[in-house]
Amino acid sequence: MTANWIDNQKNLMLFAGRAHPELAEQVAKELDVRITPQTARDFANGETFVRFEESVRGSDAFVLQSHPAPLNEWVMEQLIMIDALKRGSAKRITAILPFYPYARQDKKHRGREPISARLIADLLKTAGADRIVTVDLHTDQIQGFFDGPVDHMHAQGQLSDYIREKYGTDNIAVVSPDSGRVRVAEKWADTLGGAPLAFIHKTRDPNVPNQVVSNRVVGEVEGRTCILIDDMIDTGGTIAGAVDILRKAGAGDVIIAATHGVLSHPAKDRLSSCGAKEVIVTNTLPIAEEKQFPTLTVLSIAPLLARTIKEVFENGSVTSLFNGSA
Repeated sequence: MTANWIDNQKNLMLFAGRAHPELAEQVAKELDVRITPQTARDFANGETFVRFEESVRGSDAFVLQSHPAPLNEWVMEQLIMIDALKRGSAKRITAILPFYPYARQDKKHRGREPISARLIADLLKTAGADRIVTVDLHTDQIQGFFDGPVDHMHAQGQLSDYIREKYGTDNIAVVSPDSGRVRVAEKWADTLGGAPLAFIHKTRDPNVPNQVVSNRVVGEVEGRTCILIDDMIDTGGTIAGAVDILRKAGAGDVIIAATHGVLSHPAKDRLSSCGAKEVIVTNTLPIAEEKQFPTLTVLSIAPLLARTIKEVFENGSVTSLFNGSA
């Protein structure tokens, strides 16, 4: 970090929930700040208690919390931290959610269903958050749920840089796992030298969660190294099915790239045996040792989060982190 912001550093305070301490430490190191000491504990009945050990009055507070399972517990902890900061007279509170919880519940498919992604935004605002920073939302419309600024960051740059350096851009194709993410795939294709596009045509039963039937590939993939992209991998059913379809269509190597590695059971077994040469994710969520496998690569999202925090703190341009393309 450059020295021109060190004089104001006393006003920037970084706070971290307990869900992903490794990521918080990486972000703090990138920023050259320390995580503000706090006491956090759970009572016997499951209630969460948080108290910060230093004055937060007048600070520009950044509250980092990842949201793996048990997701509801970590959501509540972040809300309590934000409330404590508001009541401690922090000047501005920015909630950092690398993985936005309930992002897949962004609309009603049928009657009498919640829009839980909107509820999360309302809870953050009510708790006292002035701003949200998040990475690769499941759908862009979630940005409009929060009544305040939302910095929607993208991990595509880090993922595509890794792929370009390792696999090059010759004879590749960018593949979307469904028709709904073709627009994202187009951005990937531009980044990877104008690679051709393809997508998997699939059907989903709205009554059965995490169950997808992949049908066929649309686009030219025969003999090409296919970069199969998605925002998240949960149980791995969609991606594993897509790999199988691509291999049957004559694709060469298949490289999976996704931002959020939820990796719920049985994702490890599916991904390690689906035939993909490599599975690349970021550490927006902690990936426990028991979820890892030999072909899994985890890239750190900390540099992107740290640069975003710095731009927000300095009232700079977050869009500049994407060279004006986001």
